[in-house]
Amino acid sequence: MYKQIILACDGSEHALRAAEHATHIAKFNEETNVEVVYVVDNRTAKSDIIQGQTDLETISASRKDKLKEIEGLLKKENIPYTITILHGDPGDTIVQYVNTGDIDLVIAGSRGLNTLQEMVLGSVSHKIAKRVKCPVMIIK
Repeated sequence: MYKQIILACDGSEHALRAAEHATHIAKFNEETNVEVVYVVDNRTAKSDIIQGQTDLETISASRKDKLKEIEGLLKKENIPYTITILHGDPGDTIVQYVNTGDIDLVIAGSRGLNTLQEMVLGSVSHKIAKRVKCPVMIIK
């Protein structure tokens, strides 16, 4: 059914819940691969440097730490997975990445933006749901 699942991840509790669902789906097909996609937001990367984190290895390690719990969940369930770290605007970057690949399903956690933020910025999950060319599952 689903051979290639993209799990859009930002290290939040929403992403962890999305990972639990991805794991549940992947268990039913041993050919399924879950690709955990983490996008380094350009605005966040700049603030890391402004806040004095200039060691690129330290910055990279802190981002990978956000993925460890999800990685542990996938390992525990023996789900084949890969981790991909991209750079750019999270919503646009994930949409572009998904639409240029052979992806069967995208799973993303919902985020609780306030009304003003959502009107101005739009949520990442909303951008994904509207713009990708494959099925999308958004987890609350």
